Amino acid sequence: MPRKTRMYVPDVPCHIIQRGNNRHATFFAEQDYLFYLECLFDAAQKYHVNIHAYVLMTNHVHLLMSPAEIDSISLVMQSIGRRYVQYVNKEYKRTGTLWEGRHKASLIDAEHYLLACSRYIEMNPVKANMVSHPSLYKWSSYLCNAEGEANKLISPHETYCRLGLNRFDRQQSYALLFKNDVDTNKNRTIRNAVQFSMPTGDNLFKALIEQQLNRRIGYANRGRPKIER
Repeated sequence: MPRKTRMYVPDVPCHIIQRGNNRHATFFAEQDYLFYLECLFDAAQKYHVNIHAYVLMTNHVHLLMSPAEIDSISLVMQSIGRRYVQYVNKEYKRTGTLWEGRHKASLIDAEHYLLACSRYIEMNPVKANMVSHPSLYKWSSYLCNAEGEANKLISPHETYCRLGLNRFDRQQSYALLFKNDVDTNKNRTIRNAVQFSMPTGDNLFKALIEQQLNRRIGYANRGRPKIER
């Protein structure tokens, strides 16, 4: 199966998932989570990426971020991959790969899906039955976005900023998203889009992305290419 070409557009938020190789653990102790976040912050600063939401699970990570340049996200993920894997291999006296070969990436229609995607990301520990509420999980952006806890990693997106006239109103409005019923259709769209590295949005959004990329987007064909006769 051919690899899908990466789709990144400057200033368009992107949902990233990176999983441990064979779904194995990638974090083993509190210091590991802290070092990963340090790597993420350093790379985001260096390559001009704004991070809006994240969660670090035991064997995978979700990131929601907007790049300033077309290659910014790729450079961030490469930087984290090098530094964090070297750290884990040295710390735990192991060798070999830690992550799956390629991370998943889905461009997000900010107007209609950014807040839903942020909620989807921060609800992961609840869905995994690790905690009863996202506020009880320390390795995510929820406490910053919903309760105002200081977090140097987080840069609020414009869509988030429109939730209220001041930061307290925005936090309250954001927290309410977690009290309302889950929009299962949006969750399914977000999950399926990132699984296949497709844009998260309607046909108009996908057409706009095609225009900006100057190429068609679609699912990669499986198997050998057809022979032209």
